[in-house]
Amino acid sequence: MERAQQGPRARYREQTRAEIKDLALRQLAEGGGTALALTRIAKEMGLSGPALYRYFTGRDDLLNALIRDAYDDAAAAMARAAARSAKGSRGVRARLHDLAEAYRAWAVAEPHRYLLLQGAPIPGYVAPPDTLERARAVLGPFLPLFATGNPGPAVAATVDEMTAWLTAEESVRAWVAQYAPEAAEAAEAAEATEPAEAAEVTGAGGAVTAAAAHALAGAVLAWAQLHGSVSLEVAGQFAGMAHRGGTLLGAQMELLADAFGLE
Repeated sequence: MERAQQGPRARYREQTRAEIKDLALRQLAEGGGTALALTRIAKEMGLSGPALYRYFTGRDDLLNALIRDAYDDAAAAMARAAARSAKGSRGVRARLHDLAEAYRAWAVAEPHRYLLLQGAPIPGYVAPPDTLERARAVLGPFLPLFATGNPGPAVAATVDEMTAWLTAEESVRAWVAQYAPEAAEAAEAAEATEPAEAAEVTGAGGAVTAAAAHALAGAVLAWAQLHGSVSLEVAGQFAGMAHRGGTLLGAQMELLADAFGLE
C-alpha cells in the first residue's frame, strides 16, 4: 500500500537503490568486503560516480543498508521457523534444534550476507548502532525456550553473569520481555510481593527472575555455539572433513539442551 502511494520519482529512487544493493551483494559474493567498489557499480549501471552518491553517500552507507537488510531477513527467517516449530506438540528441545537449523540454513544459503554480520566486512568499518536491535531480533526466538529451563552447574556462572546484566541494563530486560513475556510478568509480580520475598529477584535496576536469567544465558550461549559452528562451515573450514555442518551443530545443541535441562 505504501509503495503504491509513492510517486514515480520515489519509486525510481527505490528501484535504483535496490539495483545498487544487488550489484554490491554480487561483488561481495565474488570477492568479499574488499571487492566492494562503488565505481564499478556505477559503471555497470551506466551512471557517473557522482550520480551514484545521490543514492548512497559512500561505501559505508551502502554497507549499512546491506547489513540492515541482512539482519532483517535473518530475523524474518528465524521468526518463521519459530512459528512453525511452535505448532503441534514438539518439545522445547526439538524446537531448539529447529531454530538452530533455521539459523544455519539461512547462513549457508546466504554466505556472503551472513559474513557481513559476523565482523567488520572491511578494515575500519563500524556498523551503525541500530544494528544491535536487529541482531537481537535474530536471537529473540531462542529466549522463551531457555526461560523454561533448569540450568545445571556447568552454566551456573553464566546465569549469574546474565542476572547481573539484566539488573544493570533496562534495554536487555526489555529485549527478554519482548520475546519471553512470561518471564517479565513473573518479574512484575515479584516486585509486588513482600520485600523479603522479592529480595532474591529484585536488583538495583529492576526485578530479575530466574526465568529471565535462564532465558538470556541460554540465548547468549546458543549464539556463541551457532556463531562458532556456522561461521566455520560458511568459511569452508570443514572442507575435507567427514562430518556435515548440521551434524556438528546438532550435537552442540544437544549438549546445550542438557546443560539447561530442556525437555
